[in-house]
Amino acid sequence: MTMSHTRTTPAPASAADVDEWTPDSWRSKPIRQAPDYPDPAALSKSLSELRRLPPIVHPREIARLKAHLGDVARGEAFLLQGGDCAELFDYCEQGAIESKIKLLLQMSLVLIWGADKRVVRIGRMAGQYAKPRSSPMETVDGRQVPSFRGDILNGFHLDERDLDPSRLVRAYHHSAATLNYIRTAISSGIADLHRPLDWGLGHVRDPVLKAKYSEAVSFLTDMLRFMHTVGADKTDKLDTVDLFTSHEGLLLDYEQSLTRLLDNPLPPSPAAAAATVRPAKEYYDTSAHFLWIGDRTRQIDGAHVEFFRGIANPIGVKVGPTTPASDLLALLRRLNPWREAGKITLITRYGAGQVASLLPGHIRAVEDSEYARTVVWQCDPMHGNTQSVGAAGVKTRAFSDIFSELQQTLRIHKEQRSFLGGVHLELTGDAVTECLGGSEGLDEDDLSTNYTSFCDPRLNEKQALELAFLIADHYRCERKDKDGAPPPPPPPA
Repeated sequence: MTMSHTRTTPAPASAADVDEWTPDSWRSKPIRQAPDYPDPAALSKSLSELRRLPPIVHPREIARLKAHLGDVARGEAFLLQGGDCAELFDYCEQGAIESKIKLLLQMSLVLIWGADKRVVRIGRMAGQYAKPRSSPMETVDGRQVPSFRGDILNGFHLDERDLDPSRLVRAYHHSAATLNYIRTAISSGIADLHRPLDWGLGHVRDPVLKAKYSEAVSFLTDMLRFMHTVGADKTDKLDTVDLFTSHEGLLLDYEQSLTRLLDNPLPPSPAAAAATVRPAKEYYDTSAHFLWIGDRTRQIDGAHVEFFRGIANPIGVKVGPTTPASDLLALLRRLNPWREAGKITLITRYGAGQVASLLPGHIRAVEDSEYARTVVWQCDPMHGNTQSVGAAGVKTRAFSDIFSELQQTLRIHKEQRSFLGGVHLELTGDAVTECLGGSEGLDEDDLSTNYTSFCDPRLNEKQALELAFLIADHYRCERKDKDGAPPPPPPPA
């Protein structure tokens, strides 16, 4: 079967980039991070059930997100993506879901205030159940056990570490239930801007930073009050928002089972018909709106790149210190030969100590090519800054390192005349104590207070909101500088 992405213009980078593709052609490629199930018959049964179940998301939603990401690639919007490092099935409950929705909404309002751009929101929710691991085994209490690889594969408790293919179906149902409640909560008014939000400024200890936060909150609340007074808030645009879902597309058996050949929801307008020919049907991975390829599975000739080059969803690719600049163009030409704006998001994750030496070369490799202004540049300041502390080797991240990488990334993109399109954060709406620092001043002794992550450390709700304010302050300073006014001093990290 010929790959369904058939267009007349723009031409692909090379004819070799468009060849035979089917939803299972990835099986002929080398694969990493693939589970080795001991019972093939049980796996086959679970995959058959997944193929029978309805899509979790709709192609129209996927197409709408891709259009929004095209705006981000052109510098007209900002992408906020955040959620748990690894979702647990236990997180599929009202309080946990609502707390993440409210936090992402709150952060997006701050970013709108600071960046003066629309914000596209994507949750690491409703499917982020798998995690790549560096080793299939780990030592727990002196004994060797299979590594916890996420609830979709095995359980965290030691008696649940065997791979269980029935968890694939459980992951589907938990994803569907989570997304169902996200839609229910949003349609019921959880995102209604007429409602006051709890900005929780009591956590801020630094008086200068607190004054900046107070200024932003006053502006936002005064704006909403003014709109209400003049009747400008009588619109359903203030009652709801788009919140898209995402996860790392690690388990290709699962992703293939939920990939369907479906009607193209957005045929071109008559004016565009001469320039673009879209097929009547395309393949959509209906497990989520947005999926990304991890740093461990982005091999150009590997199974993951092979699978994701054939689906119509927007796709992310993690870019780290081990990514040669030459690989970026090869990946873009393989995954997006038609150069669709917003199709590919490059998620950079270097670490605060390496971003300055690596990011400029990666930017130039892309922006000096035919892919200039087509990709979304997104900063993931979390994964490159993980450290272990204490005798027990507790995994944590320092807020100062997270902000430093983000701050350097903003500066470098400005110097390179490219756009930082967004941020990719591991966060939770709960009051966890997993990352050091922030205005709360969390130190090593505080980590044991409420450390609940089973994988990587997350920003808590106060640290995440603080980071949003710091990003907003960067853009406000930039606008003041453009207007000729002296910029205020940079915020403390």
